[in-house]
Amino acid sequence: MYTLKPSFSKTLFLKSPLLRSSFKPQFFPYTTQISSPCSSTPLSFSISCKLKTSKDGKSSKSLAKKIVLSEGAPAVSEDGAGNGEAQPKPASKGGGGGGGFGGLVKRFPRKVLSLLSNLPLAIGEMFTVAALMALGTAIDQGEAPDFYFQKFPEDNPVLGFFTWRWVLTLGFDHMFSSPIFLGMLALLATSLMACTYTTQIPLVKVARRWNFLHSAEAIRKQEFSESLPKASVQDLGVVLMGAGYEVFLKGPSLYAFKGLAGRFAPIGVHLAMLLIMVGGTLSATGSFRGSVTVPQGLNFVMGDVLSPSGFLSTPTKAFDTEVHVNRFYMDYYDSGEVLQFHTDLSLFDLNGKEVMRKTISVNDPLRFDGITIYQTDWSFSALQIRKDGEGPFNLAMAPLKLNGDKKLFGTFLPVGDSDSPNVKGISMLARDLQSIVLYDKEGKFAGVRRPNSNLPIDIDGTRIVIEDAIGSSGLDLKTDPGVPIVYAGFGALMLTTCISYLSHTQIWALQDGTTVVIGGKTNRAKLEFPDEMNQLLDRVPELVESSLSKQSDAISG
Repeated sequence: MYTLKPSFSKTLFLKSPLLRSSFKPQFFPYTTQISSPCSSTPLSFSISCKLKTSKDGKSSKSLAKKIVLSEGAPAVSEDGAGNGEAQPKPASKGGGGGGGFGGLVKRFPRKVLSLLSNLPLAIGEMFTVAALMALGTAIDQGEAPDFYFQKFPEDNPVLGFFTWRWVLTLGFDHMFSSPIFLGMLALLATSLMACTYTTQIPLVKVARRWNFLHSAEAIRKQEFSESLPKASVQDLGVVLMGAGYEVFLKGPSLYAFKGLAGRFAPIGVHLAMLLIMVGGTLSATGSFRGSVTVPQGLNFVMGDVLSPSGFLSTPTKAFDTEVHVNRFYMDYYDSGEVLQFHTDLSLFDLNGKEVMRKTISVNDPLRFDGITIYQTDWSFSALQIRKDGEGPFNLAMAPLKLNGDKKLFGTFLPVGDSDSPNVKGISMLARDLQSIVLYDKEGKFAGVRRPNSNLPIDIDGTRIVIEDAIGSSGLDLKTDPGVPIVYAGFGALMLTTCISYLSHTQIWALQDGTTVVIGGKTNRAKLEFPDEMNQLLDRVPELVESSLSKQSDAISG
C-alpha cells in the first residue's frame, strides 16, 4: 500500500463521473489505482474520508474514483512561466522525407510557403475567382465567334474597352475551363495547402500536448483565474472530468482541456474547399454536354449529341447507346396553360436490346451509366391531317416569332394550283398540342379543332380532319464526373464549419498548500466562459479541518 502525497510526481489521467451537485462534501474520499507506463502491474492505494450533505451534515456516503495513466496520450510539455501554450515550430528547411501532402509541401522553400500562406493573398485569390465566376455568368458561354463579334463590337466597346478580343483571347467564352480561371483555382488551392501545413497543423499538434504550469503567477495571467482555499486539485479534476474535460495530473499540477475537435475543424474546412475546387475543375474539363430536339417516334445516338467540354473529357461505352422517343405528351392547367411535359424514352444497346425505359419530365431526369438526360423544352413537330378523305398527310409546323416568351407554331395547306405564283390555302396555328385554329384562303377565322377528335371542318369546299398533333421533345444530355466530389466537398464544408464553432477550452490548476489556484482560457464564447468556470468551481468540495492538518503534515513530511 502506498500513501498519496501532494508532491506525487506521476502524470495521471482522470476518468470519473461528475460529482453530484446535491452533495457538498467537506472531505473527498476515493480509492485510487495507478498504472505505470513502465510496468504492467498496477499499483493501488486507498484513502478513507467522509462526505457531508448540505442539509444535515450527519449522513455520509463513500465514493469511488479512478485515476488512470493515459498510455496513448501525446507527450507531456511543461511550461513554468509562459502562457501555457507552446509556440508551433516553423517548417524546417530539410526535407525530412515523408510522402503525401506533407512531403509535397515540404519541398517548397520556406519563403515561398510564407508568401502562399499569407491571409490577404488568399482573400484576394478568392475574390478574383468569384469575380471570374460572375463574369462567366454574365457572358454567354460556348457560342460561335460571330455571336461575340455582334455582342461585343469594337466600335461600341462595353465599359469603353471590353470587346470581343478580350472574350476570345482570354477564353472568357469558355470561362470555367479557361487557363486563367483554372490557374487561379490552382493558386488558391496551393495557398490553402500552405496555410494548412504552416499554421493549422502545428496549432493542432500544440493543442494535443499536455501543458503543465508549475507557477501560480503563470496561472493567474490566464484569461480567467480564481483561487479555492481549502480545496484539493484531485477533487477539481473529478469535477472537470464530469463536465467533459480530458484531465491530466502531475504532482500538484493539473491540466485539462475539451473541444479539441474545434482545432481540427479549420483543416477540415480547407480540405472541403479543395474537394470543391477539384470537383469543379473536373466538371469544367472532363464533362460532355449536348442538346437535341427529337420528334416523337424518332431516335438518336448519345455520342452524336454529346460534345466534350475540356481536355479531360473521355467518352465511355454508354456513348454508343441509342435513344428512342416513344411518346411525347403534355399536361395542362384548367386555364389551358401548359403544366408539365413528359417524354417516354427507351435506351437500346448496340445489339438492339432495350436496356432501360423511363418517362422523364422536368426535374425528373433519366440517369444511365454516368449520362443524365433532362427534359428541358418542347416543340411542335408536325400536324397530321386528312384532306377530303385522303391521307393522312403530315404538315410540318414552323415556329413563329412573337413578342414575349409565348410559343406559336403555324403551317399552310395549299388549295388549288400549287404551281401558281399566287398560291392560296388554309392556314393553321397552334400554341400547344391541344387545339388548332384554322383560317380560310382570305385569312378569316374558320374554326377550332382538337387533334384526335375526328370532327371534320369544311373550309372553301375542302373537308379537313385533324388526326394528330406530333410534338418534339427538347432534351439536354450531360456527363459530369465532378458532381459527387463537389457534393461531398459542400457536405464536408457545412459539417466542419459547424464544428469550428466548438470552443477549445484549456484549464490549469496548481495545489499551493491548501489552496488551489485555477486559470483557464478559451478561443470561443469568451463572455460565457467565466460563468461556466464559476459553476464548475462551485462544485469542488471544501476540505474539513482534520483533512487540512493531515495534508499539511504530508507536505511537510
